[in-house]
Amino acid sequence: MKTIASLFTVLFLSILFMGAGQSRVITGTVEDENGYALIGVNVVEKGTSNGTVTNVHGQYTIAVGPKATKLVFSFVGMETKEVSIGSGNTLNVTMVNSTMELEEILIVEQDQERHEYAIAAEDRASASQKANRLYLMSNKKHAPGIASGAGGYYNYQQQDWNTEGYATIHENGFKDVLHNPLSTFSIDVDRASYSNVRRFINMGQKPPVDAVRIEEMINYFTYDYPQPGGDHPFTVTTELSTCPWNSNNQLMLIGLQGKNIEKENLPPANIVFLVDVSGSMSSHNKLPLLKSAFRLLVKELRPEDRVAMVVYAGAAGVVLESTPGSNKEKILASLNGLEAGGSTAGGAGLKLAYKIAEQHLIEEGNNRIILATDGDFNIGQSSDAEMERLIEKEREKGIFITVLGFGMGNYKDSKMETIADKGNGNYAYIDNIQEANKVFVSEFGGTLFTIAKDVKFQIEFNPARVKGYRLVGYENRLLNDEDFNDDTKDAGEMGAGHTVTAMYEIIPASSGGNVVDIDPLKYQSTGDEKIGQELRGGRSAKKLDGNKDRMKEKSVDYADELLTIKLRYKQPDGETSVLYEQPVSDRLEAFDETSDNLRFSAAVAMYGMILRDSEYRKQGTIEEVLQIARKARGTDHEGYRGEFIKLVNTSASVLAMSK
Repeated sequence: MKTIASLFTVLFLSILFMGAGQSRVITGTVEDENGYALIGVNVVEKGTSNGTVTNVHGQYTIAVGPKATKLVFSFVGMETKEVSIGSGNTLNVTMVNSTMELEEILIVEQDQERHEYAIAAEDRASASQKANRLYLMSNKKHAPGIASGAGGYYNYQQQDWNTEGYATIHENGFKDVLHNPLSTFSIDVDRASYSNVRRFINMGQKPPVDAVRIEEMINYFTYDYPQPGGDHPFTVTTELSTCPWNSNNQLMLIGLQGKNIEKENLPPANIVFLVDVSGSMSSHNKLPLLKSAFRLLVKELRPEDRVAMVVYAGAAGVVLESTPGSNKEKILASLNGLEAGGSTAGGAGLKLAYKIAEQHLIEEGNNRIILATDGDFNIGQSSDAEMERLIEKEREKGIFITVLGFGMGNYKDSKMETIADKGNGNYAYIDNIQEANKVFVSEFGGTLFTIAKDVKFQIEFNPARVKGYRLVGYENRLLNDEDFNDDTKDAGEMGAGHTVTAMYEIIPASSGGNVVDIDPLKYQSTGDEKIGQELRGGRSAKKLDGNKDRMKEKSVDYADELLTIKLRYKQPDGETSVLYEQPVSDRLEAFDETSDNLRFSAAVAMYGMILRDSEYRKQGTIEEVLQIARKARGTDHEGYRGEFIKLVNTSASVLAMSK
């Protein structure tokens, strides 16, 4: 159906331009040397501003003028290509990786840790690309230097290109149900990890282990869960099957589906763009891409929405007072005028953005700051603790924050994730214009409009059915069990139309051996093996004491239940949580008979474990990931699952080279 619609569009444009004379429509596909589609390639009619970009399938469509002779194809990290149009209407192109001429690089000083390079470049953006490229090629810890160009000199002397920061992740292990019957965590709707991992793989590098957050990779994709129809703003879906990477265990999927709200029915928005225009943002994949991304958002604004813009470099300032969404020309003019230069007063920028947002606060509306940066807050209010206190204070006023990350080399993932988490917001990494379209157009409501805040999960496992369990991912979202009923404890937010997926690897009660090696308790014995066997067998054993007897009786009463899901959440403007509870029966399905939801999310989880070199991956392989993902691709209207399959394919050679 999608193909028919695309053909109709091309036919319509062709007829339209034929009526105007000799103009016509050119279509085609852009691939790399390995035959993989390239997403976000700029396609421009030479000598004009007429252009487009390739979609998730690497396809493009462009209407060209009667005198058009060539199309120019450009993409970060690849050689720009000019191709003659010729007499046909189809033009497929293969692009090759960019190679740097040795004459362009002058090594002016060298020691064990540091190089200084002088790079001849036409402009600052080009110089930045080459410096980044040089860093990747030389694999050194530092690549400072001075880049000269038409605009003067851009100083990289003190720029450390290996300062990307990621919070350490200690992977969740198995818990024994008798000692740890409860699993409590906050939901996570961030998707930054997946697009960041994609950036590394597409550059031929294995991503750092701590850059791979499996829950964010799973939740990058949407799933076909039913829409809510009751009093709660979401539905809960569960499935249980055998675990594809460990056939001795089971895999439980828990899916949340947030209520879809049509764009015209969303509350009015009071938005403040907070844009990092410091010198580190001059690269082509930073400020220029940021401006293109924000243009997409501006097009989605309604007359009742308002936008202001604050920038920060050596100091913070307002470049656009709060302006109605109907005045797109004024908003775009302010955006187009942004240029990079100077140091980074991130803290001052945050304070000013919150001040403006509060001045134009819309009661029962969406009041939000959108911070766009590479995260390099190096001057001003730079301590994470200080920022957290500021952000936590402002969120109580109903002002939330969305964080968008850009670029590489000095990318500060850990700091940006902290800001989004503390600010009741979400966090995405924008590596190309297609990702910007996903965040700001396809998922407009989910990105910017919260339907439930402080959403917490608490799973209680039945020891009669489950011996042990492991939460897949969510390591930095774990909560203490007592936090579940504490409304003062912050948790994740859910946007309109968002899906949230969590997975547990489960050791069934019938499995032999112990989950963990724990010495017997000296002062209590409620978890001893005899009681465990009685509970898991569902039998009425001889009473050992009152507490144990009550444990056994309750287990028998709910013998058919695998676990119980409890959720707490607050309304976007509420302070008291609402409780949702749902028991789950022990109904195991064969893996091949489960939904695309479970199988595709399992493939993504397995892929994440492979990238992390996880000890829990067991029989998981890239080939197994591909086999499962291909069968579970489903309708894939936007092409994101197809792109994942191509990414996994690419990963095979990248991982082989990294060994």
